[in-house]
Amino acid sequence: MGDQPVSLSARLRLVRPAFRLTLDLDVAWGEVVALLGPNGAGKTTALRLLAGLTRLTEGEIVLDGAELRALPPENRPIGMVFQDYLLFPHLSALDNVAFGLRCQGAGKAAARRAAADWLARVGLAGHTGARPGQLSGGQAQRVALARALAIHPRLLLLDEPLAALDAHTRLEIRAHLRRHLDAFEGATVLVTHDPLDAMVLADRLIVIEAGAVVQAGTPAEVARRPRTDYVARLVGLNLYRGTAQGRAVEVDGVVFTVAEPLDGPAFVAFSPSAVALYRSRPDGTPRNVWEARIDGVERHGDNVRIHLEGPIAAVADITPAAVAELDLTPGTHVWASVKAAETHAYPA
Repeated sequence: MGDQPVSLSARLRLVRPAFRLTLDLDVAWGEVVALLGPNGAGKTTALRLLAGLTRLTEGEIVLDGAELRALPPENRPIGMVFQDYLLFPHLSALDNVAFGLRCQGAGKAAARRAAADWLARVGLAGHTGARPGQLSGGQAQRVALARALAIHPRLLLLDEPLAALDAHTRLEIRAHLRRHLDAFEGATVLVTHDPLDAMVLADRLIVIEAGAVVQAGTPAEVARRPRTDYVARLVGLNLYRGTAQGRAVEVDGVVFTVAEPLDGPAFVAFSPSAVALYRSRPDGTPRNVWEARIDGVERHGDNVRIHLEGPIAAVADITPAAVAELDLTPGTHVWASVKAAETHAYPA
């Protein structure tokens, strides 16, 4: 999407006594950018700044070449889907969707016709008269999306749009939302803490921690080269920072032999499934070996996740049969190993 003209160019600066947000955000036509980060990182605050619900300390918000900072929220060409949807409980689905159009000056009949069309587009043609309390979570989410899109916004803001849904409904609505985002011609900024939502829905990820950007890139780039512990946990990798010399990276006294030659500060990452455990020091092919102690054992899908402590903390995913064969319990001392070919090293 790099060759597309930028539709949103925002420089967001917010200073509060206990929090500071610094975020530069450029989003192209038709592009979906996801803001990822832990609770309190500043993701929802960024959406509120874009929508005009929170005032910038300094910066700019330029959409379609027009500066929005001085405009009140109701005059910004922005549609927003809140985490809890914020549908009017006393209005029908039809009138909830028509509300924004009426605020833009459309007549009642025209607004209701357009609202009915949008409800049909999101698969709710048979629920026009239902009030929010009569709708399922997935249906309410689709009404909120229809309401946001009906006003033909140039910028769509989605704040944890799937968080309130159960796992089965989330799967269905995620696919449904992806189709609507593909058809939306404006810019979209999505806030989520769920890596799967971000990977499926977004073209580009921006990871925020403590009010600052720590990593940005396509989902594949971020997943392959995490740069913080938070991102590594999101994508399910063990991540360490050390010093590289050739094909060796030293991390807290443990020297990893890696596939890629490097020099200087470097990250080493590997999957929990790449970690093998032994009760005695292994001989033979494993190149990277360290002694560890089992800190925790838990089910993880079809496997068992072993949490290791020692010179470096690590997570290993092994089979239930291996757990039984090795008699692994919390407190057990083990040897952990990872083959060089299973590691991924890159500059820090």
